[in-house]
Amino acid sequence: MSLAVGLQMDPMESINIDADSTFVLALEAQARGHALFHYLPQHLSLKNGRVSAWVRPLEVRRVKGDHFRLGEAQLVDLATLDVVLMRQDPPFDMAYITATHLLEHIHPHTLVVNDPVQVRNAPEKLLVTHFEGLLPPTLITSDRRHILDFRNEYKDIVLKPLFGNGGAGVFHVTPGDENLNSLLELFTQLYREPVIVQQYLPQVRAGDKRIILVDGVPAGAVNRVPQAGEARSNLHVGGTACKTELTSREREICEAIGPTLSARGLIFVGIDVIGDYLTEINVTSPTGIQEINRFDEVKIESQIWDAIEIRRVSGAPSPTA
Repeated sequence: MSLAVGLQMDPMESINIDADSTFVLALEAQARGHALFHYLPQHLSLKNGRVSAWVRPLEVRRVKGDHFRLGEAQLVDLATLDVVLMRQDPPFDMAYITATHLLEHIHPHTLVVNDPVQVRNAPEKLLVTHFEGLLPPTLITSDRRHILDFRNEYKDIVLKPLFGNGGAGVFHVTPGDENLNSLLELFTQLYREPVIVQQYLPQVRAGDKRIILVDGVPAGAVNRVPQAGEARSNLHVGGTACKTELTSREREICEAIGPTLSARGLIFVGIDVIGDYLTEINVTSPTGIQEINRFDEVKIESQIWDAIEIRRVSGAPSPTA
């Protein structure tokens, strides 16, 4: 079986081939004989109900400084492709949301991974609120009074933008910190959305675990340990990737959310767990494949493509079909 695969992603020049999950997905697709076509989100167009993009044939190889080759751009009706991977990096802003609306016109005839409607309906810090008992104490609001009351109750808190990513704008506000009011003023200036406030989990010092689920089933995990003096564990802000295994509590979390993820067409998902709590469900452009592969000597990208091919060939109904 050979599939025509569109990669809606960031510029190929910008990716780190030793860490980028989309890169290994492309390598695996190419090894299976699938044809790859790269395009940027801004190259999408909708005309008279048809979605097209200026795509370029893509070849990839694991050679630093020479990891890709692109052919000539051609205007292609995306409905003629078999699969589109929506893999551009967040932020989850109106441009991102608009892209999901456009791709909705081709899905599921062309299988979009992840399902664009479900991506739109599942922001990282909001989908998780639908699973009772898995979150730490959490408040989502624009009301300063509620935030101050939450702090009085839990003392040690974390404040972050509702649609942020990569650890940007995340603040640990300790009980004696006098900057909360100034931070709320800053957030009001920068964001129109509510903020998310959570009880600080000291277990984060031991790591923030990223768990990859493929069609609702856990495929592996990597522990991300923050630097000394840093509350954020994201790898690109200095967190250290460490080998890990799933605990019984983490398997319980995966079992609780897995069926919902699969039913929603969320094939490739990365969740974040601190201590005993689920903090985020990442469905936009999850990462962590390469780190887990190296630690566990596995190929998660192969599992993802198995799941994609099964859905593509079986014609499994989409939740938005």
